[in-house]
Amino acid sequence: MDSTVNREELDQSLKLFIVLSRANRSVMEHVHKFIQQHGMNPTEFAVLELLYHKGKQPLQQIGGKILLASGSITYVIDKLEKKSFLERVACPNDRRVTYAQITEAGKEMIESMFPDHEKRIHSILSVLTSEEQEVAISLLKKIGHYADEYTPSE
Repeated sequence: MDSTVNREELDQSLKLFIVLSRANRSVMEHVHKFIQQHGMNPTEFAVLELLYHKGKQPLQQIGGKILLASGSITYVIDKLEKKSFLERVACPNDRRVTYAQITEAGKEMIESMFPDHEKRIHSILSVLTSEEQEVAISLLKKIGHYADEYTPSE
C-alpha cells in the first residue's frame, strides 16, 4: 500500500465503501422481495431476463453473463426447466454445446413482471435527478473498471 496515504483518506475510502455497500443492499432487498413475490429467486429471474432480452444462450456462458458460479447454473436451469420457463436445446453443429432457450411460459412470466420491476427500480433511484444518475453511473463505472484491473502491491 502507498505509504503516503493519510488517515483521513483511508477513513474516507472506508466510509465510501460502507455507504456503497449499504445502498446496494437496500436497493437489492427491494428488488429481491419483488422477484420472490413472483415465485422466483433473483438468480432464476436473472437467467430468465437474460434469455428474454438476449435470446438463447449456451449453458456454459450464462454464469459469466449474470455473475454466477458455473456450478450453480445447472441447478438454476433445472429449476426453471421444471417450471416450464425454459428448455434445453442441443446445438446442431456441436454436440458439446447445449443452449438454454426461454419458452412461451417464460416469456409470459417475464412480460408480466418486468414492467413493474423496472418501475420499482426507477422509483427507488429517482431520488437522484437524471444528471445525478449520469454522474453516479460514470463514477461507479470508474470504480468498477479500476477494481477489475487492480492488483495489490503487497
